[in-house]
Amino acid sequence: MSEQPAWRPHASLAVLKSRAQQLAFVRGFFAERGVLEVETPALGRFGVTDPNLDPVAVTVSAPGVQVGWLQTSPEYHMKRLLAAGAGAIYQVSRVFRDGERGRRHNPEFSMLEWYRPGFSDDELMGEVADLVCNWLQCERPDTLSYRDAMIAWAHVDPFEASDRTLRRRCEEWLEPEQLAGLGRDGCLDLLMSFAVEPNLGQERPVFITSYPASQASLAKVSVESGVPVAHRFELYLKGIELCNGYWELTNPEEQRQRFQADNRIRRASGKPEMAIDDAFLAALDHGLPECAGVALGLDRLLMLKLGLTDIAEVLTFPLEEA
Repeated sequence: MSEQPAWRPHASLAVLKSRAQQLAFVRGFFAERGVLEVETPALGRFGVTDPNLDPVAVTVSAPGVQVGWLQTSPEYHMKRLLAAGAGAIYQVSRVFRDGERGRRHNPEFSMLEWYRPGFSDDELMGEVADLVCNWLQCERPDTLSYRDAMIAWAHVDPFEASDRTLRRRCEEWLEPEQLAGLGRDGCLDLLMSFAVEPNLGQERPVFITSYPASQASLAKVSVESGVPVAHRFELYLKGIELCNGYWELTNPEEQRQRFQADNRIRRASGKPEMAIDDAFLAALDHGLPECAGVALGLDRLLMLKLGLTDIAEVLTFPLEEA
């Protein structure tokens, strides 16, 4: 059988129809709940400081702006809307992350992000479960703490294990020279990816909660069982991470400190420091309402709906064909 012509879309017509049904479902889901659909820029003046994300820079010609960034998430712009009094909002957007290409990654992908003023992380998890399980027609998720998941499959306590112990566990997957410069959180991320994630949600979806405070990103932090943990959750099904949610940090000074800490990590790892988004911080200074928010990968959700294993199968034109 001959290869299909290079100009043809990668996804089949059946997949395109299922994607359209997914978008209609999402919009109906939020319309029933009175959540407002919004749009924010795909191209912004700032990227993100998160050491685990590499935004895509673009050259632009506009007054006062020479370099822009394709957004890795609509989060900062949506929080500016929240600070302006927009209330409960959601967005379906195209987002961009450099260096990400594989069976579950494409540098450009579809993200559903929404924010619920007045919700805690636990309350938002319930709404995430409603959306995902109604669309996939699957059982309601279980909940498992990050600590219990790491103990069960990586055989380490992420809050008590020494850096040396974590590194030695990582050497079961990578050579010592490949681990050079990898810090504690890097080791934990590696163990999560290789030892834990493949086991998650094999029978039914599962929420992972109570991440180390060092992995809080933009989430609130509190103390559980004597250790600081982030009010952050992720949902997994068939070993696939579907979403990342927070009970959102609203303290502007703490957020400034986290951005500065991110840049110290970037500098130490050889990555360029990123300018801090002053408009976002100004919105926090004005006042972000107490809220919870979540970002969910629509392409991965569609993969699970259709029983597919490669993200390219649900994309009209993956990067190498775009």
